[in-house]
Amino acid sequence: MNTLNKTSKIFALFTIITGSLWIGAYLSRLFLSYQLFEAQDLSLKPYINQSNLAGIMTTMLPAITTTFILFICFIIFFILFISISRINLRNNGWLFIISIIILITLPFEVYLMTIDYTILVQLNNNIFNSTEIVELFVKRIKVLGSFPLIEIFCYLSFYYFLLFRPLTKTNEN
Repeated sequence: MNTLNKTSKIFALFTIITGSLWIGAYLSRLFLSYQLFEAQDLSLKPYINQSNLAGIMTTMLPAITTTFILFICFIIFFILFISISRINLRNNGWLFIISIIILITLPFEVYLMTIDYTILVQLNNNIFNSTEIVELFVKRIKVLGSFPLIEIFCYLSFYYFLLFRPLTKTNEN
């Protein structure tokens, strides 16, 4: 791992930065989204009505956009890091585990991002139906249930793997 060239180190740095920013933005977006709904039946809270719903949705636009863009950047930088660094995953089990977690969660997150994309397109067009966007938020919450929380915990485990690098083989000749 110490034999990485400068390009690999730069992509590793960008991967860590975008991943960390994505986790923070994703957490804040989840907190904002869940504050809109009652826990039992996912109906809107009593203080939310049609007159303020458009403003609330417009206020959430930056959080949705940030998570969308940062996740794409994170995946691109991770793929570039893996391909350019040519680190042997057999000798670096910690990187293999990180790669497997990313590959397993990627299709689910891409599916959630398709819902986010629909929300983004509708919110960026200043004429949107608030009820339809609320239905998309509910769909996003219901479709995979607690997946975002599980994904956050898995991605937070990356810091442990990066710091301690378990399952690293050393070549002893």
